[in-house]
Amino acid sequence: MYQDRIRMRALKDRVMSADEAATLVQDGMVVGMSGFTRAGDAKDMPVALAKRAREQPMKITLITGASLGHDSDKALTEAGLLARRLPFQVDATLRSAINRGEVMFVDQHLSETVEFLRAGQFGRLDVAVIEAVAITEDGSIVPSSSVGNSASFAILADKVIVEINLAQPVEFEGMHDIWIPGHRPHREPLPIVNVSDRVGRTTVKIPPEKIAAIIITDTPDSASTVQPADAETQAIANHLIEFFTHEVKRGRMPARLPAIQSGIGTIANAVLTGFLESPFEHLTMYSEVLQDSTFELMDAGKLDFASGSSITVSQPMQQRVFQNLARYRDKLVLRPQEVSNHPEVIRRLGLIALNTALEADIYGNVNSTHVYGTHMMNGIGGSGDFARNAFLAIFATKSVAKGGKVSSIVPMVPHVDHNEHDVDLIVTEQGLADLRTLAPRERVRLIVENCAHPAYRDLLRDYYQDALKYGGQTPHALERAYEMHIRLRDSGSMLPQ
Repeated sequence: MYQDRIRMRALKDRVMSADEAATLVQDGMVVGMSGFTRAGDAKDMPVALAKRAREQPMKITLITGASLGHDSDKALTEAGLLARRLPFQVDATLRSAINRGEVMFVDQHLSETVEFLRAGQFGRLDVAVIEAVAITEDGSIVPSSSVGNSASFAILADKVIVEINLAQPVEFEGMHDIWIPGHRPHREPLPIVNVSDRVGRTTVKIPPEKIAAIIITDTPDSASTVQPADAETQAIANHLIEFFTHEVKRGRMPARLPAIQSGIGTIANAVLTGFLESPFEHLTMYSEVLQDSTFELMDAGKLDFASGSSITVSQPMQQRVFQNLARYRDKLVLRPQEVSNHPEVIRRLGLIALNTALEADIYGNVNSTHVYGTHMMNGIGGSGDFARNAFLAIFATKSVAKGGKVSSIVPMVPHVDHNEHDVDLIVTEQGLADLRTLAPRERVRLIVENCAHPAYRDLLRDYYQDALKYGGQTPHALERAYEMHIRLRDSGSMLPQ
């Protein structure tokens, strides 16, 4: 019964329907909502808010941890509720509205959003909507399968709406580590020196009187949409395993690899799955999202400990993990995203950061977000937090897309999310380019010969030879730099007809 999950007697009379709670949100408000890559998101409030907006048109600024599940962004977009959205999304309907200019999307590094809130950049946070598994005797909130920005939303908001989700195991209690930084300029260091360190509370402590409504839900998290590993992702994994083995033999990396970070998505998840057959043991993970590969490696005895901000897994893995949380209690911790993505900790731990690129150019600049340099896909997420500060920043992508019509290696990316200074390795199923210590002209050969698909290598070589006529530290033929993108736009393929 839900009464067992509301342990502070004085709060039991604040239970109400989602429709009733939705009346607390008014036109023009700034709303913070839990949810990080489909995990731990509010389930009933988005539905109620969409209904309210259809009946009484209004606009809000919606801030989350990352993406929402259950088609919530779609429902809120179709209801016309969203004026502004940040910092990350993956919904096709919302994406279209963003690219039509109907919703103002603020694409942020995931470590920065709460810092903007603390500094008052968005004004006051009017309402926070937080999913929880329980409220403790002192009114503290026990998060569910993600932390994301939920803790700071609850602390900073004027009013808090809590969704107690009976479908989320109460065994999540005790698995969180809620550490909130102090105020600048005399903020204390973040004292994490090992992946498994716990430095905060297990609950989110707020004044109980701020809890204006409690909604009872019983809806599981949306399952991950990542696809299984294939021959190409296994090839990428094999290239990385060979590289790490070489680095260990050269004495440039310890035999027990540094902690790993893996970005969300099919490629990064599948590549990590490939490490099941690697020689590396006693791996650790300091990441944002704990995906299927995390638990596959853990169950295989390869991964000793994982720190993240959410658990986002397929439906079979969700059943396997959530029904056996006790098995993982001493091997997992869930943190706020400003801690999981904290530059200080990333640099201190010396992480291996593995993230995904839409495309990379012949000098190592990476575009992770914009098709044609103009149309938003999902957002930069936390990849920039890790790439800038990791010991080793790796970007993986398949060398071609759309049946070979699109090359992931291009002369010049039309949008830069990670510039050449933050990219150490580029890897595709074709091979790997180690860009460390190389000047721009030296990078070109490695990227083209090792990473580009054979169908595009002559095009890229021809471009570079033309660019050399103009000289420079980073040679470009500006009139040809986007030739492949223009051909794709006009003919549907980067290859000449």
